[in-house]
Amino acid sequence: MRHRMRHLNKWAIFGLIGLILLLSGCSELTVMDPKGPVAESQRDLILYALIFMLGIVAVVFSLFIFMVVKYRDKPNRKAEYKPELHGNKAIETIWTIVPVMIVTALSIPTISTLFDLEEPPASSNDQDPLVIHATTADWKWFFSYPEQDIETVNYLHIPTDRAIEFRLSSADSMTALWIPALGGQKYNMAGMENILYLQADETGVYQGRNSNFNGEGFAEQTFKVHAESSSDFQDWVASTQNSAPELTQEKYDSLLEPGLTDTMAFSSTHLEWVDHGTKDGMTYSIERHREAFNEQLHLKNGKDHEHGPSGKEGEQ
Repeated sequence: MRHRMRHLNKWAIFGLIGLILLLSGCSELTVMDPKGPVAESQRDLILYALIFMLGIVAVVFSLFIFMVVKYRDKPNRKAEYKPELHGNKAIETIWTIVPVMIVTALSIPTISTLFDLEEPPASSNDQDPLVIHATTADWKWFFSYPEQDIETVNYLHIPTDRAIEFRLSSADSMTALWIPALGGQKYNMAGMENILYLQADETGVYQGRNSNFNGEGFAEQTFKVHAESSSDFQDWVASTQNSAPELTQEKYDSLLEPGLTDTMAFSSTHLEWVDHGTKDGMTYSIERHREAFNEQLHLKNGKDHEHGPSGKEGEQ
């Protein structure tokens, strides 16, 4: 008995140490340090759910300890435990109503928050959201600004205190745009368009990434978000419009091929000839991939013919 108690105490100490380490690391979790109203709403929902569930755990463990202590056998006394549960309407009512109350208490704020996040943040409703088309292609990000007629690859600039309307799509595999400091993720899919509203209230450089696994380049499919004042954003737009080259269809088609690439900027967008959030855009991607595959197959066949079936150069 003593050995068992020592074993339980050891695991209790390990559990307490683990909990302390977990709580001490919360300050380093980006999602717990929001930089905008969307991320703040989601942080508050997470904290509410955690506190609520910790309360449930405390009640359950308190009842568990009470039952163990009250009805345990002692050396000189046999515990008297005569449960009368079958047909006990009071107990059956409690264990039916309490779970319903718990689910309701968690569902109402969750659903309310989810519906609120489908609209631009109320704190910046005095101006229209900035529209940015966020398109992915293995393993890179294209950010198109239709109003400013510029496009960036693997980085973007946004103004603070203004809602950003991301229009998400993909040129090939399914991905997900996630900027932890500004809000949760949403999926990019070929042939359709999802809308994600985010907003930065503080200037800074935030990390963004693809949060949906899509092959060998997944870990490197990241980007930086430069949140700056409205005037600095306008200066950057003007500089990009004046100094960056135009994006040609040939250049864009080459960027669609699978692979990693550095940051780039262009003074025009690929939206001039294709929008991957539509069925036509999905058809465009399929045709480009088919052409690339046929070209690779043609090159391979040419090499095989040149060297012959044995792998050596054929007779001239």
